Amino acid sequence: MNELYKAGCSFFFLVRNKKYHFAIIILTMLFSVSASYSYSQDIIQGKVVDEKTSQPLEAATVTLLPLKTAVTTNALGNFIFKKVKPADQYSIVISSIGYETKLIPLESLQSSADVVRLSPQQIELKAVNVSSQNGEQYKPISKTDIAMRGVNNSQEILRIIPGIVIGQHQGGGKAEQIFLRGFDADHGTDFRLDVDGIPINMVSHAHGQGFADSHFIIPETIDYVDFKKGPYMASKGDFATTGFVDFTTKNSLKENVVKIEGGQFNTYRLMSMFNLLDKKTKQREQNWYVATEYRYADAYFDHPQYFNRFNLFTKYNGKIAPRSYVTLSASTFWSKWNASGQIPGRAVDKGIVNFFGAIDPHEGGVTSRTNINFQLRTSFSNGDILLNQVFYSNSHFDLSSNFTFYLEDSVNGDEIRQKEARNLLGYNGAYTHISYLGNTRLTTEVGLQLRNDMIMNSELSHTKDRFTFLHGIKLGDINQLSVSPYVSETFKVSERFSINAGLRFDQFFYKYKNKLEADSTLPGIGIYKTKANTFSPKLNLAYHLNNSFQFYLTTGRGYHSNDARSAVAENGYLSLPAAYSADLGTVFKPTKNIIINIASWYIYLRQEFVYSGDGGFVEFNGKTRRLVLIFLVGMHPLSLSILTLT
Repeated sequence: MNELYKAGCSFFFLVRNKKYHFAIIILTMLFSVSASYSYSQDIIQGKVVDEKTSQPLEAATVTLLPLKTAVTTNALGNFIFKKVKPADQYSIVISSIGYETKLIPLESLQSSADVVRLSPQQIELKAVNVSSQNGEQYKPISKTDIAMRGVNNSQEILRIIPGIVIGQHQGGGKAEQIFLRGFDADHGTDFRLDVDGIPINMVSHAHGQGFADSHFIIPETIDYVDFKKGPYMASKGDFATTGFVDFTTKNSLKENVVKIEGGQFNTYRLMSMFNLLDKKTKQREQNWYVATEYRYADAYFDHPQYFNRFNLFTKYNGKIAPRSYVTLSASTFWSKWNASGQIPGRAVDKGIVNFFGAIDPHEGGVTSRTNINFQLRTSFSNGDILLNQVFYSNSHFDLSSNFTFYLEDSVNGDEIRQKEARNLLGYNGAYTHISYLGNTRLTTEVGLQLRNDMIMNSELSHTKDRFTFLHGIKLGDINQLSVSPYVSETFKVSERFSINAGLRFDQFFYKYKNKLEADSTLPGIGIYKTKANTFSPKLNLAYHLNNSFQFYLTTGRGYHSNDARSAVAENGYLSLPAAYSADLGTVFKPTKNIIINIASWYIYLRQEFVYSGDGGFVEFNGKTRRLVLIFLVGMHPLSLSILTLT
């Protein structure tokens, strides 16, 4: 119990401000309940690792025979069976997609220090079982999908998500446009993106709420992508209206890599990845590598893009104690380009410009982002696991655009400049506990997420030829703080039926220092403040008929936050509009190489925001709803065809 008390103290070590007392009370009560369970049951536990890299294997399925009770390994590769009656004939079967399957007598597990090493093998769709407890087994499929596609852009990896459409409309230095579930999510307004626990979406961004530029991720460093449609997970809050995607980078490299690529229109790409520790050190579960990327392209437009991008990423992952792993990563990214922009079709028809020309050739931008990420994962003898994460980002954004050409100013043109400098500081903490209520297995996750965005000189200006200032439209400093405790409880009632219930609370504090007297949305220069909060309940049901058939019903309440500049202007009114959503469907495998998913989903949004003309103004577009029937078919080896009926 002392061990748990110390873990709880470290879990709340960042929480000192009186603003957080409500979150502390909730989490302390939940943590106390979780920690009060008895650990006196007979248990069987162990750890599963990759034989070649010695890295823990997450989401491997472990089945206890002859009871046929199944569990999955956690983020540190650990598994545990509790309330096991003494017997002489126990054995375990361990399987993970992309690895061999092992049958091990209990005596062999104990003699190997409770560590099982699995050898990698080719991934085949026939190895996938459809079940309520091993949905995370689909992660290895994304690993193979990424490798097979050979993508060289991190945002292109989003296309592995069924139903998503992305597009780039102003050169490669800007976040792509995202379309999903009937939403034009702009650059991330209604779709959440994270990498290694760091949020990619930027709140109150100069170019639009939720701006999510993931070009700072070197694609070869991505290990797998986890995603889920809808606002159904308690650990996912802001922007997860249509769903979320988590990029997870590799903890280790199998080999050093150097790539030199080239193509038409002066297109070049150089990429390298190197291990910084030797093989003996890696066998002791210590890994450290560095990756770099440089890209250049002129593209095929009349005005060359002169596109430059540089990425540097390094990551250390190591076992610092028998039950503790630390991960430390850092990255920096810089990009500069001349944008291709949009042109009116009538201008081409009249011969004013050709198809590859531009009305305003001065569009383009410069952007950069630097990240530092620290994670500490600790497991306990009772199977519990604690995560502490602290992250920091510094980003700069400077973009010149012209969407209406000479509509407003027939002499100078309608070019606008959006600019900001941002510091982002955050914390993620989570404690996962396994217990039993009778024969029902309970998995409790209690978490706390803190995020503070400090934005200096968020600017919107009318300009000419990119750098000639004409007049200001908006200028000010933004401070946006969010405090988000949550709890998620999964009841595994039987091997066939499971229930997940979650509750999330989000408290937002908005502060805007207006520096522009001419700002038409505010009464004058000065500091404006407001706040808002929301509760988000979740309830998800899954019925596992057999290894080939599953039914599910997922429901939840989500939201996305409003731009701070708009929130203070409206005094917090509808700053966190609710999104109510539900999915009803089935997943089944009629043959070993085909997976079929039939589902219908519904989303009701209390208020849909429109970021009007990139002008720093948010329009209230009223209530919206969407109802869809989806039919997905996945066939061998890993191809996916999609038919959507509305």
